[in-house]
Amino acid sequence: MAEACSRCATEFMVGAKFCHACGADRPLQPQFADGPWTHWFEFPKILEFQSLRESLGLSAPSLVAFFAGLGCILAAIAVGLIYTAQSVADFQAIQLWRIQWLMGAVVAFAAGILLKKAGSTKS
Repeated sequence: MAEACSRCATEFMVGAKFCHACGADRPLQPQFADGPWTHWFEFPKILEFQSLRESLGLSAPSLVAFFAGLGCILAAIAVGLIYTAQSVADFQAIQLWRIQWLMGAVVAFAAGILLKKAGSTKS
């Protein structure tokens, strides 16, 4: 977001020390020294929806479908970790639940492919 003057609410020009409209001083920005720990502050930017959408080259509905597919895959893995088979019927029920979650993932990924815009291929 652009920084604005506190006196007249005009946006500062890039690199300006004063407001071009009213002449008020621009508040000083704290400068961090570049060190090995500063890259941790950039990590949350990677997880932003818009940043992910641009880096993967997907449209917003396509990215939502992609995350739904990942959620279904995680649910299929969780079914195997949470439930244990005591009999053959239990084993078959667990496998059926896994199959249903994996089919949901396939449907979500297919929806993501179909919702992808034609011009949004990443070069």
